[in-house]
Amino acid sequence: MSAAGFASTPKPPYYAVIFSSQRTEGDNGYGAAADRMAELAAQQPGFLGMESTRGADGFGITVAYFDTEENIRAWKRNMEHAAARQKGREVWYAHYEIRIARVERAYNFKAPQID
Repeated sequence: MSAAGFASTPKPPYYAVIFSSQRTEGDNGYGAAADRMAELAAQQPGFLGMESTRGADGFGITVAYFDTEENIRAWKRNMEHAAARQKGREVWYAHYEIRIARVERAYNFKAPQID
């Protein structure tokens, strides 16, 4: 993730793993685990970047970008990631949804800096 919070992705096509979640009450080790998963994801082959946000109500969305579906499957098979998913089902999340999409087009806008 960049300092501004936006992932720097290449020209499409590429893939987006969209993780929408509703947290349970309390941290219960979630913050440290989320930081570790972001660090671990960044080390995975084909990882392109990540964007994440969470509201005060506990609803959050994280989008991780990968170059291929095979690299997404490899990330899912990562043992440390699998253990975190299990803990998420047991402790951290009341509900989550995962969607995988192929990005065909991407556009952006950045306002000019005014001095």
